[in-house]
Amino acid sequence: MSQAKVDKYKAEKANRKEIMAKEKRQKMLIKIVGSVIGIALVAWIGVSAGVAVYNSRPVDKIYVTTADLDDYLNELYEDETEESTDKEDSKEETK
Repeated sequence: MSQAKVDKYKAEKANRKEIMAKEKRQKMLIKIVGSVIGIALVAWIGVSAGVAVYNSRPVDKIYVTTADLDDYLNELYEDETEESTDKEDSKEETK
């Protein structure tokens, strides 16, 4: 080996712990950043899909006017009032 290669090897060997620690930190940082990006991407796709499904559902709205129901109830009330009035009149006649 040439002297330059030997010097380079000795320098790498002397700093091997620091170099390995730096590489380990870089790999861990890459894993963390990749995981965060992956989770954000999956969440974004999930929310987008959920919104799309929610918005594509058929609308089940029924509009009802209560005018006919009110008229019917008023007729029943009037009939009941007339019947009670008729019963009171018949009681007075029998006395």
